[in-house]
Amino acid sequence: MGRGDLTNAEWDRLESFLPRGGTRGGRWSDHRRVINGVLYRVRTGVQCRDLPERFGPWETACKRHRRWSADGTWKMLLSQVQAAQDAAGEIDWDVSVDSTSVRAHQHGAGARKAPPAAVPQKGARAGTNQPDPPAETDHPTGGGGGIGECLGRSRGGFTTKIHLAADGRCRPLALLLTPGHYGDGPQLAPVLEQIAVPRIGVGRPRTRPDHVLADKAYTSRHNRRYLRRRGIAHTIPERRDQRRHRLNRGSRGGRPTGFDSEHYKKRNTVERAINRLKGFRAVATRYEKRAYVYLGTVTLAALIIRLRA
Repeated sequence: MGRGDLTNAEWDRLESFLPRGGTRGGRWSDHRRVINGVLYRVRTGVQCRDLPERFGPWETACKRHRRWSADGTWKMLLSQVQAAQDAAGEIDWDVSVDSTSVRAHQHGAGARKAPPAAVPQKGARAGTNQPDPPAETDHPTGGGGGIGECLGRSRGGFTTKIHLAADGRCRPLALLLTPGHYGDGPQLAPVLEQIAVPRIGVGRPRTRPDHVLADKAYTSRHNRRYLRRRGIAHTIPERRDQRRHRLNRGSRGGRPTGFDSEHYKKRNTVERAINRLKGFRAVATRYEKRAYVYLGTVTLAALIIRLRA
């Protein structure tokens, strides 16, 4: 076993959830070896062609990562691990939300353009550009260049933004991708709606945190109404200009927003979760052209963080 490969205990937790047969009725080649190859690439950021020979043909690892990103296998594995941890009481439901920008490598540009109808229109609801994977093929097509592939221009250049909800133990709960120039505030509701931890046995997945913490970028009437409507307690500081505007309106400005400075100190958990994610070089720099493949890369990194927490 090489450094960074799945341990026996980690493999035992994943093996029963992996698909048994190939797309044409045949058998998959060794899942563990292929997953270790994908994990090696995600951890080091090397090109697929440069994978060591001990992981088998590089085409197998590349195609399977792309296929499992498209059909949701990585996300399913993450959900199953979250479900087991929730049943054991290992998830702290004080959830912190934040985002981080990721610089796109020059090789991540130039994806095939989509028909105009597939590209989000200007003025569309924020957060609706979460990448929809194409049909399961070896060479997926569809999606779009630019915003359709979650690439945008920001101060950092050509970037993608990862919006993250992390539990109180610095482990990712939900992920969302947007172009780099998208604001943080409008993505609070979409990223919280990505939380769905299955129950062991009967029952609907858990989707509601006990408490949400976020910085000033998320303070808005819309976000606070959304959290109150769902019955979620929250700690979000009010910006100085918003406070001044509320006071200037007098009684029409509404009541002051509650803020617990001691509880707010716990918000650093999401910053630490982001640091853990960016410890994977293929997450810290986006090399994939397709947004759904990069989302699969980030999801695999989140899965490994949860397995090794």
